[in-house]
Parts: sequence; structure tokens; C-alpha cells
Amino acid sequence: MITMTEIAKLTHVSQATVSRVLNGNMNVDPELRERVLACAKEHDYQLNALAKGLQGSKTQLLGVLLTDISNSFFADLAKQIEAEARSLGYSIILFNSDYNPQREREYIDVVRRYRVDGLVAVPLMEKNSFWLDGSVQKLDFPIVAITQHVKGMDSVYLDHEEASRQVAHCMAKRKYERFLFIGRDHDVKYLGFHQGLMDLGLETQFSSFEYDNDQRLKEDLQKYFQYTEPRAGIFANNDICALQVLSVLRSLGISTPGQAGVIGFDDTYMSRYLHPSLSSVSQPINRMAKEAVTRLAYRIDSSGEIPVLNLPLPGKVLVRESI
Repeated sequence: MITMTEIAKLTHVSQATVSRVLNGNMNVDPELRERVLACAKEHDYQLNALAKGLQGSKTQLLGVLLTDISNSFFADLAKQIEAEARSLGYSIILFNSDYNPQREREYIDVVRRYRVDGLVAVPLMEKNSFWLDGSVQKLDFPIVAITQHVKGMDSVYLDHEEASRQVAHCMAKRKYERFLFIGRDHDVKYLGFHQGLMDLGLETQFSSFEYDNDQRLKEDLQKYFQYTEPRAGIFANNDICALQVLSVLRSLGISTPGQAGVIGFDDTYMSRYLHPSLSSVSQPINRMAKEAVTRLAYRIDSSGEIPVLNLPLPGKVLVRESI
């Protein structure tokens, strides 16, 4: 690949001039500028973004750290983040933590080494996590948290608790008499769903469990439906979990929504084309991505103290055949 030194020789200008042109400095004679750009294009010159970062210049690179790229919700989110970043002149480097805290920390170290201009991250909000123990505040590049609220950090996210309260009200309106949450009991979705049932005086019929494999899910659901008859409203913490629930219910001969209604979370693409089609909580992915990337770009270009952005966005329960 051609270098700046070689471009300088071919165009009969100084290497400093070549550097200014290729780094976007407009204070160069237009004729010389065109000569350098034409030579660079002819020889397919590629600017070394890492070297720029080491020199203290912007790399025009953003890191994007997601938790599960196999989940179509996060795939859609990554697509929207990339589109918004591109519109602002940035490229992205994508990382997938796979819900692994150690891998998450390793990737943040990679982001630091590559001197990206900033990071959009879906944080793992586990107890004593990187995001809660103060470590993240010590990093030397700006970060915007997306889909989750991190105290003291720019955060663009769905108001999970309020959306989950809406799920409880939706199920009660459809005359379900007992309620099951599938997921972790420290999840804000759990808290919102439980609070919504409490608001309606239905919390005594509330249960929850967490599972780690399909067999465990089947065993737990089988026990849950073994001794009680009233119709059950089941709220799964994401659409993938909800699809697994629908599959298990079908294998147990439990009709949906006759004996059990199911609502997922994220409104992934596939949820609309199942039979029965899956009710789910829709997140404003486009706006979330736009707000997060715009905020990150603002952080990158600004200096001094800037107030922290805390931006919860509304969700919407989309009622389909499963409820």
C-alpha cells in the first residue's frame, strides 16, 4: 500500500502538505489539494486510523458493545447505530459480550487500545459489575449506555419498569387470573410487572422462575400447570424466551391463549409471523440509536463539564394472537 512519503514524491509536495490534505485540513492550496487527493485515490491510499489515534487525532471510529448479537433485537439495534454513525462520518467496530462480564471488560480494553473516539454499550448490569463499581467512570473516552440506565452516565433506554407495568394491566384486562414472570427477579421488568399487579390487587397470584436450559423450562412449566386451573398470563423477559415458552406449552398440550397467554419483550421481527403470533413490548429502536449516537458525537466534540443525559423512552405493548 502506498505511503504518505511516496505520495509526496509523486506529487512533488512536502510530506507535511500530504498529511494535512489526507487528514482533512482545508488550509491547503486547492491545486495542491486536488493533486494529492487524485494521487491517493489512484493508488488506493488507506489512512491508518490507529496511527491517527496514537497521535491524538480523532479516528472517526466508534465502538459498539452488545450483549447478544444472535438476538435479532440487538442485530436491528446494531444496524440502526451503524446507519446513524455513518451519517455523522463515523465507522463502527462491533463487539459481542455474550452476557459474559469478563469478555465485556476485555472488549472495553480493546476499545481503549484502538483509541476509538467513543463507545455505545449495552451494559451487563450484574451485581458488582464494571458499570456499578465505579470502574467505568475512570475510562478516558466517552461512553453512552443504551437500553439500560447507568447512574452517572449518559443513558438512552426504554423505561422497562413502566412498560412492564403496562404488560400487567394488559393481562388483567384480558381476564387472566394468575401470573408468571420468567426471568431474573432483580430485572426491572420483574419489578415493573409485580408492581403493576400490586396496583391492581393481583400480586397474590404472582409467581416467577428463572431457567438455564430448555429441559428445566419444560419441567418448571409442567409443575406450574399441574395443579391449578385458572388461566395464566406469562410474561417472558425477551422474545427468545417467549418463543421457548410457546414451544413448551404446545408440547404439554396447553392451549394459547385459551389456558395461557404469553407476552415477550423487544418485538423482534420473527414474533409477528409465528402461529400464534407473539404479543410483545416494542422498543423505539430507531430513536434509541439516533439519540445515543448523537449524544456520543456531542461528547466527543465537546470539552468541559456537560450534564449527564438520562433519557428514558416509552415502550408499547403490541397485542397479537398469543394473548
